Amino acid sequence: MKALIYGVSALIAIASSLAPLAAQAQQLTGTSRKELSHHDLSMPGWEEYQLRVDIQPGKTAPNHKHPGEEIIYVSEGTLEYHLEGQAPVTLKAGDVLFVPAGVVHSATNVGTTNGAEIGTYVVQKGKPLTEWIK
Repeated sequence: MKALIYGVSALIAIASSLAPLAAQAQQLTGTSRKELSHHDLSMPGWEEYQLRVDIQPGKTAPNHKHPGEEIIYVSEGTLEYHLEGQAPVTLKAGDVLFVPAGVVHSATNVGTTNGAEIGTYVVQKGKPLTEWIK
């Protein structure tokens, strides 16, 4: 009986950790996300995520924010980023962008081929990775 309880608890824990990423994917028509890494950090209360985000030509990852910093490395294509309070910036493969905690931002593929970024997030543990802004 204890084994059954532990097994069910483990399944619930796994499902709940994947649910935020599934919900995010539903928000992003024309985009896809793949989790590459997720670990607790040595700083108590903080964790890291690393995701690959692909954006099809002409599509946008809509306004959102994170409970910590995001470091973006553009790995393919040409992406235009809009950060609240700043002029838009267009980045190509090899460029990097820092997004401070809580800053509302979006990304649009302004090129004619797939656009992709590697996003590394240092965020407060237990908070949703992404908050979508309507």
